[in-house]
Amino acid sequence: MPAPRRRALAVCAALAAVLGNTVPALAATAPALLHAPIVATSPHLVGPHGTPITQGTSTNWAGYAATGAKFTSVSASWVEPTGLCTNDDTWSSFWVGLDGDGSDSVEQTGSEVDCSGGSPQYYSWYEMYPAYPVMFTNEVRPGDHFAASVTETGAGSFTLKLADTTQGWSHSIKRTLPGAALASAEIIAEAPSDANGPLPLTDFQQVDFTGATANGRPIGGFSPENVTMAAHDGTVLASTSPLTDGNAFSVNWHHS
Repeated sequence: MPAPRRRALAVCAALAAVLGNTVPALAATAPALLHAPIVATSPHLVGPHGTPITQGTSTNWAGYAATGAKFTSVSASWVEPTGLCTNDDTWSSFWVGLDGDGSDSVEQTGSEVDCSGGSPQYYSWYEMYPAYPVMFTNEVRPGDHFAASVTETGAGSFTLKLADTTQGWSHSIKRTLPGAALASAEIIAEAPSDANGPLPLTDFQQVDFTGATANGRPIGGFSPENVTMAAHDGTVLASTSPLTDGNAFSVNWHHS
């Protein structure tokens, strides 16, 4: 993994100017969110019976990230988890994407559960980082089944697809990002960031990803890195299970 890095992010007013009335009803003090590249420590190799498994720790990502090839597609499905809220404002997102591990762009789409004023807020989005996320206005509820994919179709053109098969809506977004590295493919649960770094992680309990593929193959075929989310003091925020059949895994919440 690369050395830790983080772009400076703009203030909340700038986000409002970009997203207009599509922003969900969050607290007035909500930060300008971005779903950012991985902020990570160096990985290490562990494994039973001498079989190496690459594992790493990040302050904002948990899940699987594949590197070491040119990646032009990634896909997965998941069920929107239920957010457990306290009086604290917290954030969490679930997505598939290309780039972000070893590059400064991320092409991604997914869903979210944030806590504002003690209540969970569910929504969905796509993002061509470092541009701001664009929120979809469709209804999202806990228990909704999502299917998502990001595909590079040539010359820096991308198609980002997100479908809520429970609610019966879908989006297919075409965007261009010249110079995208296509250096990684990932399926991730994330603590979104603001200008000061990763934000407190919503208690999403557990999110289950299935059908996780990269370049049309199970992501396990690329020896992806199993990423644990942990605070700088070592507190584990979210852990990632081993892969099942090379394409299914869970991420479990531990701490905000």
